[in-house]
Amino acid sequence: MSGHPGGPPVVELVGAGYAYDEGPAVLGGVDFAVGEGRTTALLGRNGSGKTTMLRLLSGGLRPVEGRLRLAGEDVAYDRAGLVKLRTTVQLVVQDPDDQLFAASVAQDVSFGPMNLGLAEDEVRARVDGALEALDIAALADRPTHLLSYGQRKRAAIAGAVAMRPRVLILDEPTAGLDPHGQERLLVVLERLRASGTTVLMATHDVDLALRWADDAAVLTPAGPRTGPVAELLVDRELLAEAGLRRPWGMAVAAVLRERGLLAPDAPGPRTAEQLDAWAAALRAT
Repeated sequence: MSGHPGGPPVVELVGAGYAYDEGPAVLGGVDFAVGEGRTTALLGRNGSGKTTMLRLLSGGLRPVEGRLRLAGEDVAYDRAGLVKLRTTVQLVVQDPDDQLFAASVAQDVSFGPMNLGLAEDEVRARVDGALEALDIAALADRPTHLLSYGQRKRAAIAGAVAMRPRVLILDEPTAGLDPHGQERLLVVLERLRASGTTVLMATHDVDLALRWADDAAVLTPAGPRTGPVAELLVDRELLAEAGLRRPWGMAVAAVLRERGLLAPDAPGPRTAEQLDAWAAALRAT
């Protein structure tokens, strides 16, 4: 199923399939579009093809069937076509150590802009802006091997942000982070969203998806189902098909409705803080 609930699609897979060498097809006949200005959670169990989809969308893999389209035009997998794609769409992989390689944070973040042949002043401005956006400006000269795991995650994202992409794709960005690190990262992602960056995040954390995303794409054996996150994640049959559990917020809302404490068409809480605020308001009435 295809869909781009936001603006026109920036990047989209059309009838796309992929199989690794001498293996069965990981994905087949996939239609999936990333709409401008939306935050989207790509949900699925481990092994469902989330990472493969992200690599297809960012040009790291080429579909064996179907095609990838950028702003309505088929992507050409030559140097010019891939440069155009990678200045529009940037992927940050799950393990930051697979992405960081330079001696210092600033050097690592500058690598992409320098490869674009930009003037030195422009490169410096992009690096400074990306470090500020990720709240790691103080770490500019820090050797990457001396960073904490959470700092390495943010440095890897800064390297992608410095390319000024329209679409930022993140593969399990909160994996390995403690609760404080997750909260800091979500603040950063909200800042990027407010600045106009379209963000697609792969995760199997349904609670995170409900809290953070506008839309969801749920990977099932039949392909992705897309739509507003609150609509998809209330569908128990879909979640079971995808091997995902129901978000706690949906479960709480169902109990509240059964007891007449929440109107049938009222949205349920997405976070513990929202539930606390709702309960306080109820006590005050």
